[in-house]
Amino acid sequence: MSRRQLERGAAMRGRVSAEGIVPLGADFPPDGSGPDADCHILHIDMDAFFASVERLHNPEARERPVIVGGTGPRGVVSSADYLARRCGVHSAMPMVRAMRLCPEALVFPPDGPAYREASEAVMDILRSVTPLVQPLSSDEAFLDVSGARRRLGGPVRIAAMIRERVRKEQRLTCSVGVAATPFTAKLGSTHCKPDGLLLVPTEHVHGFLDPLPVGALPGVGDKTEKALTRLGLRTVGDVARVETDLLCLELGNKAGTRLAELARGVDRNSVTPESPDKSVGAEETFDRDVSDVEEIHREFLRLSEKVARRMRAAGLVGRTVSVKLRRADFSTINRSRTLQESTDVAREINAVARELYDMSGMERTRLRLIGVRVEGVEAAERSYRQLALGEEETGWRDVERVMDRVADRFGPGAIQSAVLAKRDEKDV
Repeated sequence: MSRRQLERGAAMRGRVSAEGIVPLGADFPPDGSGPDADCHILHIDMDAFFASVERLHNPEARERPVIVGGTGPRGVVSSADYLARRCGVHSAMPMVRAMRLCPEALVFPPDGPAYREASEAVMDILRSVTPLVQPLSSDEAFLDVSGARRRLGGPVRIAAMIRERVRKEQRLTCSVGVAATPFTAKLGSTHCKPDGLLLVPTEHVHGFLDPLPVGALPGVGDKTEKALTRLGLRTVGDVARVETDLLCLELGNKAGTRLAELARGVDRNSVTPESPDKSVGAEETFDRDVSDVEEIHREFLRLSEKVARRMRAAGLVGRTVSVKLRRADFSTINRSRTLQESTDVAREINAVARELYDMSGMERTRLRLIGVRVEGVEAAERSYRQLALGEEETGWRDVERVMDRVADRFGPGAIQSAVLAKRDEKDV
């Protein structure tokens, strides 16, 4: 089946109405007085996000299945587009098996920077609608549009506008569920994938939920599903009709009560906007366990530069530097130190990280992973460095900002510290 056929099928499904669900394309009053009047929660879910971004960047993939994942002998699937999914390919599947199921697919290794850039652009669109955006991952988020209705119209109109902007500005598609609660909105977006929009009016929530399998309820894994099956509960409607006390007896008070409420369309969660980052960090797992102090020092420098670069890009500074040291047997220790002044300078972060490592008693210990993290971060404009009497500014912050600009223009490997560059030349 071609991509065009899939898109046509999605449009057809959007025009099907069942159990009172209002489909894509329905006409709604501009004042928000329609059946979506109390449905102010939206769940936005990008369609096959990683694979869709790869298709944008690789024209040869337009009419072929796309799989993203590791290409080595132990590689696994990270994402598959809907053409590949039709062949049975799914995430976490061994790549060898995926290629047997879909030999005509194009396989791309994950491109983290491209996915982050696309994700940030989509999240910017969402935040232009309302500040009440709760990202769940790089490709999905909840929105509370109750405050945007006066300016933009009812929830369904807002959802349609978001879909159109994502399509026009990013050339990507998304599916949107609209409902009165986050749980139902998320199920709505799943129900209308790919490239759909679905409203579940409050008066028809039970008609929508009841036929679904119990596995559609959050928190219902294999173990819980087996427990519910033993009670003769196979659909959400079955769970909704059973006594809450029985669920609590079988699953525990907290899980039983939560499950009973969700099955009855009650979700006490609200959209919680993303809180500012409290820390910025980077880790490296070595290909082989490393005990050489010089090599570990170099890796601390590399990680410190990566962390500092991320902080400057986000306009953040921080005061507490911590390191993670994981031994070959997976046991892990953490060490930290709080500076007198906030910083976003790699040279300063690395100096503390190296000292923490040198004082850890782990020298010559075989390590499989190390990490550097700056905690207690805040916006750079809220903090300034107060020089002590007689202290001179080193100028390293300006040097590293110049390095940032060079890396942005020519790529991250275009300029680096001499220690790292010298080592890389030896490795060639």
